[in-house]
Amino acid sequence: MGRRKALIAVAVTALLLIGATVAWEYFAVEEVSVVGSTHYTDEEIEDRVMTGLLGHNSLYLKLKYRDRPITDVPFIERMDVTINSPTSVTINVYEKAVAGYVKYLGRYMYFDREGNIVEASTDQIQGIPYVTGLSFDECVLYEPLPVEDPTVFSTILAITQLFDKYDISADRIYFSDSGNVTLYFGNARVILGTMDNIDEKMMKLKNIIPSIRNLSGEL
Repeated sequence: MGRRKALIAVAVTALLLIGATVAWEYFAVEEVSVVGSTHYTDEEIEDRVMTGLLGHNSLYLKLKYRDRPITDVPFIERMDVTINSPTSVTINVYEKAVAGYVKYLGRYMYFDREGNIVEASTDQIQGIPYVTGLSFDECVLYEPLPVEDPTVFSTILAITQLFDKYDISADRIYFSDSGNVTLYFGNARVILGTMDNIDEKMMKLKNIIPSIRNLSGEL
């Protein structure tokens, strides 16, 4: 009787090992697609999602991330994992909408289109404008930046949208006390003034940027 139980145990163990081996090979991920990431490379996203010994097993990923988006990555609102097939997965990245950043206590404080601080980091992210000239006493994560005139964020949004439209990348946006806007490109600065005719100003600016980036002075 004892021998029979031992044989059964061995047989069950062997079947489990065979099943585990088949599952390991059958669900081994060979193709990963990353959609929507601009702050991180595809490899960086994969490293954050497909972690651990079973990180490249699609069955494990399906169970791990079922109804459970990833939300603890800087500059990322959330990430979802879609299993396309046993060997193929897609990681959908939904980034936080960042309009610009200010510096506060040695950190870069990134804010969204409404002026809410969405991220605090020691890393400076390329392509996001540095905004200066705003007065505030404190800067608290997930709270609005307490500036005197909150409509400035609508102005920042309009400017960044025109940056995208005309493929312009400024190093800094400066707001004077009177609300006039100055853009910095290296050591060169361009005074836009008010937002009147801002679209026309940006269109003209696009044509002169290549010739001013290596210059110093004011236009």
